[in-house]
Amino acid sequence: MADSARLRLAFFGSAGLAVVSLRALAARRDFDLVAVVSQPDKPRGRELRHQPTPVSAAARELGLPLHTPARCRDAAFLEQVAAWQLDLAVVGAYGQILPSALLALPRHGFINVHASLLPKYRGAAPIQWAILNGDAETGVTIMKVDAGLDTGDMLLKATTPIAPEDDALTLHDRLAQMGAALLLRAIPDYVAGRLVPEPQPAEGATYARKITKADGQLDWNLPARDLWNRVRALIPWPGTFTFLPAEPRPWLLKVWRAEPVADTGLAGDVPGEILRADKHGLVVRCGEGALRLLELQREGGRRVFAAEFLAGHPLPAGLRLG
Repeated sequence: MADSARLRLAFFGSAGLAVVSLRALAARRDFDLVAVVSQPDKPRGRELRHQPTPVSAAARELGLPLHTPARCRDAAFLEQVAAWQLDLAVVGAYGQILPSALLALPRHGFINVHASLLPKYRGAAPIQWAILNGDAETGVTIMKVDAGLDTGDMLLKATTPIAPEDDALTLHDRLAQMGAALLLRAIPDYVAGRLVPEPQPAEGATYARKITKADGQLDWNLPARDLWNRVRALIPWPGTFTFLPAEPRPWLLKVWRAEPVADTGLAGDVPGEILRADKHGLVVRCGEGALRLLELQREGGRRVFAAEFLAGHPLPAGLRLG
């Protein structure tokens, strides 16, 4: 190190989950954050204007040197990173696989902030899959980065329960804060050799694949609790949806909030059948139990409470969603 009192760091990140960690590192006087690396700006929105990643936007706001290589394995970028003479690099939701040639450049390698209790939910969408699968808890792991996909040795973990009122947004924000706090604990101890890296066990390893738009469609043959988990897990993107019968084509109906109903006492045993549609919500039969839809949005419309939706679009009991 040029200055023994300050660690020379670089931060690799793109998604919003990583912004809290970036800000935490930038605020530390004992760290010299010499570079931030993020994915290139991409066209987004209806007008397809190029927009920066959340990490790029935060780096510019903080006045930090920003780099957005199309490929982090390109020789020119590797030479650039080598010139930074890093002590350590930190990764958080970056979005590219890091090659071995890059991992070898910092004196202490790369460490990663991952939003799951590894080895469970390696991959792109650990927060969503923890809720989708009805897990009682999840957490954050600080790990060394190797050439695999979230397979490196573990340094520190922190756990949090998944409450019934949690969804992907609340859990995302909580894990982002937890990850930043854990990272600040891990870095000094790891560099000083006080943390012993622990290999990930093979048992219990799972992969959290990337979420797609198709994952948002509600299959009414599933139990109500599974569908409730899906609604909570896929906010805000891609969101969950079903279809209302209509002419000349069915309406797409987005479901923003729902709750399971164990036993409605109402007639109707066909999955997808509307059992009740009133000021208390829209109750739909599931493969097991029923789901009360609390906030809805018709395609092209706005998000409203179920009572307001039904005032403008009355739905009879017995109508089947699909």
